[in-house]
Amino acid sequence: MKISYKPLWKLLIDKDLKKKDLCEMAGISPASVTKMGKCGHVTTETLEKICLALDCRVEDILELEPGEDHVAAEEPIEDFSHSYEMKMTM
Repeated sequence: MKISYKPLWKLLIDKDLKKKDLCEMAGISPASVTKMGKCGHVTTETLEKICLALDCRVEDILELEPGEDHVAAEEPIEDFSHSYEMKMTM
């Protein structure tokens, strides 16, 4: 899955705002907006600022799209299902 900010761009159009306006309203850098334009990762703090500035929820500015899954680690996962019992003595 990958993150898409298409809902954010649509919301900006609906509110007749430009990306520059978003930067000023939310107090975020143009670099963050550029990252989002390339479906890059931004901090949750940035997402929170956008939501507060636009009076919306996170679901209103991003969506998950099917895409390349992250490659899982190639090391085997250790099985801890057989835990050892500890005995207490008094």
